[in-house]
Amino acid sequence: MGKEKFGLNATWSMAVGGMVGGGIFSVLGVVIMMAGQWAWLSFILAGGIALISAHSYNQLSLMYKKGGGAFLFLNEIGYKGTAASLSWILILGYILTLSVYAFTFGEYVAHIINFGAWLPRVLSVLVIVGLALVNLRGAGNAAKIEIITVWGKVLVLGALAIFGICMWQPEQLTEGIETMSWHRAIVGAATIFVAYEGFQLLSYDYKDIKKPSKTLPRATISAVLAVMLIYVLVSLGATMLVGAETLVQKKEIALSVAGEKAFGIAGLIIVTIAAAFSTGSAINATMFSTARLIESVANQDDLPKKLSKENKAMVPANAIWVVSAFAMLLAVIGSLEVLVDAASLIFLITFGIVNVLAYKESCRFKWVSVLGALGCGIAIVLSVIEQIKHNPIPLFVFVGLVVLAFVLRPFLLKQICKNR
Repeated sequence: MGKEKFGLNATWSMAVGGMVGGGIFSVLGVVIMMAGQWAWLSFILAGGIALISAHSYNQLSLMYKKGGGAFLFLNEIGYKGTAASLSWILILGYILTLSVYAFTFGEYVAHIINFGAWLPRVLSVLVIVGLALVNLRGAGNAAKIEIITVWGKVLVLGALAIFGICMWQPEQLTEGIETMSWHRAIVGAATIFVAYEGFQLLSYDYKDIKKPSKTLPRATISAVLAVMLIYVLVSLGATMLVGAETLVQKKEIALSVAGEKAFGIAGLIIVTIAAAFSTGSAINATMFSTARLIESVANQDDLPKKLSKENKAMVPANAIWVVSAFAMLLAVIGSLEVLVDAASLIFLITFGIVNVLAYKESCRFKWVSVLGALGCGIAIVLSVIEQIKHNPIPLFVFVGLVVLAFVLRPFLLKQICKNR
């Protein structure tokens, strides 16, 4: 069976879907808690690093003309052991982000139904299972879902942002919270970097994209710019509607509260639908691309070979189910802040590595990649300091993943090979 490839609209939608679903719905309250009235600047700073990193990803992907992201880049340069270890960390990072999206989906939808404390977790599991089944049908189906959900949520978020900004009251930016120094914007940017990780999922989908040499750069750069604009406008608009304190207190469902304030029950319903679309499209995009990464890693014998097996729709079905199972577990047992912090740190390190590789490989405008690497480095240091001070659990999670990937990986693979 031939497979339908992504055009510009679908590719752009996959990138935007991967970012926004893990972005404004999941992290708005978290970034206001970290940066206060400078939350909007946090989104600009993190977006600037993401924009440079998108350039580096594009240049390296087009150089090697294959899907695989940082794993492929390191392999091609000759760092095979490092590539294998990083791939394990990345896969676990994507599973963390999937759990963030599913967690957020469950919270928003359960808030409007109000049927018990257990419902958000059940909904988290159901949405992962449902979208796993969609992905198993192939790239064309994944792309169609993405186009519909992305344009729906962009319209809703745009309306909410414009309505809020039209009610401009600067004092709402610090309502009920401590006024913070501008440098907290840098800390906020480091903490919520997961909000921008979605664009680089396309580097795993290279073989699923039509005319990738043209489509990939256009789609990723324009997607990051569009998402930066959405994040800034919505962060300001939502704060104008309900004030900073409410968004922090209700961080799991921040935009539902803003929607209800703006348009009453109708606003609550509309924003909840948009949140469901947004997080659903993020799950869809991340699941599909993570499965492609697992397939690439398994083909290099750094994961069990069974995970590279494709079904009739040419989708790595076993990889889809493994990713889904772990994401469901984390969505059920995790908390929003811990999941966001751990995932953000993983992607900052990965983006930093890719920027360094783009410079070493003399990609176009390599000085830009140097700026991206420096930005990632500063953000990593600030993120680690912040987590040590206030919430070291995500840091412990990250250290555990590093130990698993770099120390235990060879032993685990050896045991798997023995048991074949």
